[in-house]
This record gives sequence, C-alpha cells and structure tokens, in this order.
Amino acid sequence: MTDSVSTKTDRWLLPEGIAELLPEEAIKLEQLRRRLLDLYHCWGYDLVMPPLIEYLDSLLVGTGNDLELQTFKIIDQLTGRLMGVRADMTPQVARIDAHMLKCEAPVRLCYIGPVLHTLPSGFARSRAPLQVGAELYGHAGPESDAEVLRLMVETLLTAGVENIHVDLGHVGIYRGLVQDAGLNTEQEGKLFEALQRKAKPEIEACLAQWQIADLQRQRLLALVDLNGDSSVLADARVALAGASQPVVDALENLSQIAARFRAHWADLPLYFDLAELRGYRYQTGVVFAAFVPGHGQEIARGGRYDAIGEAFGRARPATGFSTDLKTLVHVGNIESPAAGGILAPVIDDAVLDARIQQLRQAGERVVVMLAGQHGKVSCSGCDRVLEKQDDGSWQVLSLNS
Repeated sequence: MTDSVSTKTDRWLLPEGIAELLPEEAIKLEQLRRRLLDLYHCWGYDLVMPPLIEYLDSLLVGTGNDLELQTFKIIDQLTGRLMGVRADMTPQVARIDAHMLKCEAPVRLCYIGPVLHTLPSGFARSRAPLQVGAELYGHAGPESDAEVLRLMVETLLTAGVENIHVDLGHVGIYRGLVQDAGLNTEQEGKLFEALQRKAKPEIEACLAQWQIADLQRQRLLALVDLNGDSSVLADARVALAGASQPVVDALENLSQIAARFRAHWADLPLYFDLAELRGYRYQTGVVFAAFVPGHGQEIARGGRYDAIGEAFGRARPATGFSTDLKTLVHVGNIESPAAGGILAPVIDDAVLDARIQQLRQAGERVVVMLAGQHGKVSCSGCDRVLEKQDDGSWQVLSLNS
C-alpha cells in the first residue's frame, strides 16, 4: 500500500530543470511572445518555424558542434538514422537561409520555439527554454551587427527589463594575436582557457615556456587588462600597436559597431572586454551579451558567425542574437492582463447568445456556465455576470451588486 501511495505521489513530479507554467505566468509569456513578433515584423524580420526534431548531422553544425552534449538523441524508427531534439535553433535558421531561401540579398529571420537541453543551463537553470531570437544573413559590415545589437536591446526593453548592461568583445582580436604568435592548436586552446579565467600568472608562464617573442607576448598579456568602458578601445590601440592587419581590422570593426550603437543608445552602459571570447569556437567577429544587476549570468547573447552556412553548401555572412522568453518574463516587468470576466448562465436564449457573441467580439472574456456545474463562481475568474432584464435584454452587472 505504501508503494502504491508513493507511486501516485511521484506521478506529479517533473524532471529536474523542467517546469510547467500556470495560467498567470503563461498568459504573460504569450503576451510577450506576441509583442516580440510584432517588434521583429516592424524591423523587417520574417518568422520561421524550424522542426523540433531532425537528423543529428544537420543540428550539430557550426554553433551546433558545441551543443552535442546538450542534445537529446534518439533513433528514427523509419530510417534507423540518429536524430536529435534541437538544443539551439540557430543552426536550423541558418539552414533555412542557405538551403531553402537561397536569396542573394540580405535576409532577416526571427524565431520563437522550445528547445531541450540534457543538462540545466542558463539564467534559470532550465532544461526547456523557450528560445527567441533574430538573425541577419548576407551582410558582413558593422551596420548589420549594430542593427542586431540594437534589436536585442529593444527585445529586452519590450519585456520590461531595466538597468541593462551590454558587454562587447571581438574574437578576431584574439585569433589574430594567436596567429601572429604562431601558436599551435593545443597551445591556442590552453591559452584560451587561461584567458577566460584571466589567470595572468598562468598565461605568463605558458607564453614563456613556448618562447613567444617579447612584443607578441606583451600583446597577448594585455588582453587580460583590456576591459572597462569605451576608453578600452583607445588603450587597445596603444597596447596592440604593431599587431597584424587582422587584429587592427577587428579592433576597428568593434569600434564602428559600438559607435553605431551609441548613436541610438547613448545612455545605455557599454562594457568592453577583449578577453571575453564567448562562443569562440564558432563566432567569427563581434560577440555581445546583456546583463542586469543582481544576476551573474547573461540574459541574452549574440554575435557574428559567418561560417555556419558553409555546412549547408552556402556560406553567408551572419549575425544574430537569442534569449529565453521564460527568462525575460522572470527578469522583466510584464503586467498581467486585466483580471476578471463575465459569467453567463446556461440558458437556451437567442438574445443571450447574441449578447455573448457581441461581448466576445469586443474583447471581453465570457465564461458560460455548464449544466450541473459545481464549485465556487470565483473559480471561473469572473467579476461580472450577465443578467436578464425585464425588457428581455441581457446586461452586464457586477457580481457584488
């Protein structure tokens, strides 16, 4: 008997990192979803809906290579091929641009949909985020990066997120310095890990062991301290002077993107960190993320990743951002819709039916009672009621009247 009771109790449990949304939170999320789709439409971004599941070799390309451990894998019973439940929609959207649309002009796409992770991650430690984002394909200039960065901020503001701080970096600077120093793949990876921890003594020891030339060693070490406000860009030009042209170009690209963003958001805090290399294995240019005070993890992220379309036979410049709709609802300030509704009796009355239809078309929430209904009226969420008047009409009255 104990086992039976325990089993019935366990049936209510959800897996770790999996949560359900109750009505109040669910309607907030749906409201925000609609607002964001309207926002993206106004900016010229077209909605796409990639499948939740597809063949694994398609999912794990470009950005997907870092997601293999986060992807649930199953066998397709029809073909015997390995399939995956998407952990990130970005590779799917890139496939749509490269393989399905085949447009030469810049293409703007947006998406909203569930993804599934094998392990909890992100701000809310969730395994089932509702990913939302936008991608711009076919343009390699700072204008497109600045546009996507602005749209990310607009997304957060639409969600009612306050005190936004944007963190900017550029993987091209580190890549160029690594190439200048002639580091091999193993050395590059070891230095990358130390740089993410800003472990300066460890970096110094590695560079000395590898006998890196003095000027190249100084430039790589300088990355540790090149973080802060916009003055970092000027400091970087001095500290990295003499580096190869790719480093100079990357720094100039970052400066142009920041300037274009500042032209629209002069008061929003920008933080530069040239040692921040999030997404280093697939990003090819600027990287950025948004933070809010009191929360250590980013709430949105993005950047340039030009190589992703190559796996689908058509490499195109690409830049974009993504976030989690559930996180935005939690961090932001989305007001709940007005509570209440109108309770209607269960009566066969053509005039009543017409009145209910009229109210619903006007946007009112009308709940019709059911025959033999039990329970409190308050469970219907209604604060008003339809009552028949002496002249045969139906009027809306307060339940308290």
